[in-house]
Amino acid sequence: MTTSENETPEFWEKSFIEKQEMWGFEPSHSATLTKDFFVENTVKHILIPGIGYGRNAQIFRENGIEVTGIEISKTAIEMARKHYGEEMTIFHGSVTEMPFDNSQYDGIFCYALIHLLDSAERKKLIRDCYNHLSEDGYMVFTAISKEAHTYGKGNFISKDRYEIFDGVSMFFYDKTSIQAEFDEVGLFEITEVTENFPFFLIKCRKGRNFTT
Repeated sequence: MTTSENETPEFWEKSFIEKQEMWGFEPSHSATLTKDFFVENTVKHILIPGIGYGRNAQIFRENGIEVTGIEISKTAIEMARKHYGEEMTIFHGSVTEMPFDNSQYDGIFCYALIHLLDSAERKKLIRDCYNHLSEDGYMVFTAISKEAHTYGKGNFISKDRYEIFDGVSMFFYDKTSIQAEFDEVGLFEITEVTENFPFFLIKCRKGRNFTT
């Protein structure tokens, strides 16, 4: 599988080198909500694909949850080490190259990443995350909604997918497309959450084998 333009090292290296801590240090609203959910369900070790420089990881660590990350940008990993210490395991590479280890996690938090991938890459990421879950483990994704003002703007690529700006392509979700992609991996809740864009918070629980 080829790596999408949005997932090239060059794209994200350039972004992190030029913009550094581009999202600040406060965790996203979705990360805060997911932290509460994980704490309530006694989740102890999570995987964060696309961990960036760690701003969403820290709120989990502060609440006693061990975090492992995946990040395509070496600069972002160096920033995470600088701000949050050396002890957190972060695999360097694209999420499209998962898995990086054989570990089973009782939680996965994937923030604002899946909508940057094409259809085949999204399917693989969902499958890889599901396979990384321990039995009864939870995975939580945030994905951009078709309610976003950027939906339908830019260059049309395929149904509900557009090249928006700076070469960034996004797939815009609605509840129908969420159900189509996540139903077979234990989807049990879809909620709307507002960040810088309107997002969906998608919760799944592992209780049966993934169906390809």
